[in-house]
Amino acid sequence: MHTVEKIGGTSMSRFSELMDTILMGNRKGAALYNRIFVVSAYGGMTNLLLEHKKTGEPGVYARFAEAENETAWQSSLDQVRTEMLAKNAELFSGDDRIKADRFILERIDEAASCMANLQKLCSVGHFQLQDHLLRVREMLASLGETHSAFNSVLALQNAGVNARFVDLSGWHQEQPLSFDEMIQTHFQDIDLTRELPIATGYAHCQEGVMRTFDRGYSEMTFSKIATLTGAHEAIIHKEYHLSSADPAVVGLDKIVTIGRTNYDVADQLSNLGMEAIHPKAAKGLRQQGIKLRIKNAFEPHHAGTVISNDYCSASPCVEIIAGRRNVFALEIFDQDMLGDSNYDIELARLLHQLKLYIVNRDSDANSITYYVAGTRKMVNRAVRLINDVYPGADVDLKKVAIVSAIGSDLKVSGILARTVSALASANISIQALHQSMRQVEMQCVVNEEDYESAVKALHHALIEQEDHGDVICAA
Repeated sequence: MHTVEKIGGTSMSRFSELMDTILMGNRKGAALYNRIFVVSAYGGMTNLLLEHKKTGEPGVYARFAEAENETAWQSSLDQVRTEMLAKNAELFSGDDRIKADRFILERIDEAASCMANLQKLCSVGHFQLQDHLLRVREMLASLGETHSAFNSVLALQNAGVNARFVDLSGWHQEQPLSFDEMIQTHFQDIDLTRELPIATGYAHCQEGVMRTFDRGYSEMTFSKIATLTGAHEAIIHKEYHLSSADPAVVGLDKIVTIGRTNYDVADQLSNLGMEAIHPKAAKGLRQQGIKLRIKNAFEPHHAGTVISNDYCSASPCVEIIAGRRNVFALEIFDQDMLGDSNYDIELARLLHQLKLYIVNRDSDANSITYYVAGTRKMVNRAVRLINDVYPGADVDLKKVAIVSAIGSDLKVSGILARTVSALASANISIQALHQSMRQVEMQCVVNEEDYESAVKALHHALIEQEDHGDVICAA
């Protein structure tokens, strides 16, 4: 009976603390084993390798893909090299530092050589860089996870743990395997009772994990390992507890840790960019009935939050107030839209092509409003393209925020009236309101500057003044 446990990037950046909490702590002998760890790159490293997840600031990949300056990506890769060596210097000294440096420098140099050769090849008209960009993106992403996984194994072995480096990056692998085969091949001869596997969050496979999941690939690897190895429980270690709201907004004295919830709630959080787990990663766990536990990596004795298929609060209630800032409300009004469903299909396809994430949408007879997350550059481009395709339409763009009340059972009598009343009492104007028949989430669209006030008001009205029974408890 083993667990599969994932450590996020921000937590990995505090590695010495992890050694004293979840990796080793007071464990000895057999207690160290029957666990598989899947590690992310150190915090901020994938942003440098690809692009900044929130701001869109270009990293190595983005500069290489733009191909405007042949040396631009090389200077970005030099920055990655400097950061990785600095991390090694923070963790190791002497021969261990030499081993860590040698490993990652070889990977970086091989990646740089590959990219330079590809760039030269694509200067010939018969080869197009665009055809190879996804492979380059995956190769660069793998550097972050192999760096942190190798270092973790080195540190654990020095501490007397029989740790094993499970490199799923496919480096020097002649033929790619399917996702399932990749996992099965690497774990088939591991004795979990005597070895502690540390696996890379990136897994190279025929399907191409980044084609489907992009930056959510490490959680897909985590989920796939859990399902294929028959884990008793899947655990994600973060630097915070899953709580009733963001403590930085509401205050530590007012929030409460969620003891139990279900996968529906996790999906709503993911939609708001506050991922407990990527929804496609959760799918495999749900299908096999594997419980997911979210824990604070630095409070190992706290039970955390258990997410399961069948949980429902003992009585209807709001469990979490969450939200998303930096949302763009893209409103398209066109009299010709009435009765033509192709408008919605074509507009959604256009936004998807621009890699804009649709958080929600609403419509009436002659208008559709999409609430999208993405860079301002791509949103402005979307406005121009919509105007080009539909010259008779009026397109309006506004910056907003979304605040949501979420729960495993939101069939709370009068919740809509209490929500509107709470926001009105805080002098907050509601721009739009969404509630589905599934009764797991209610979204309020507010002006961007009202985000924090709205979170506080709803948390006070819907959580602080209520008895949540078994929702908020130790699992």
